[in-house]
Amino acid sequence: MKVIVDLCVVPLGVGVSVSKYIALCQKILEDAGLKIRLHAYGTNIEGEYDQVFAAIRQCHEQIHAAGAPRISTTIKLGSRVDRVQTMVDKLKSVEDKLSK
Repeated sequence: MKVIVDLCVVPLGVGVSVSKYIALCQKILEDAGLKIRLHAYGTNIEGEYDQVFAAIRQCHEQIHAAGAPRISTTIKLGSRVDRVQTMVDKLKSVEDKLSK
């Protein structure tokens, strides 16, 4: 089943800056072959359910291994079975309506 996920991973107990941990997670998502789009407060991910969640698990494992004692993660998940819809499709739909 295809899913689109909004992922926000927040390492805790590592100081104020967390960008090195976020970069680590982004690399994992890229290496997993997932379609991703980084934004200011997270990452949108598109892919097969099991593949997406395996990559998210890897993010947690690697961020802990890199020294973060705690992680708070927020996940929003959407799926459709009536038709195929990508992140690009969803954005284009809104942009088309705005241009009218």
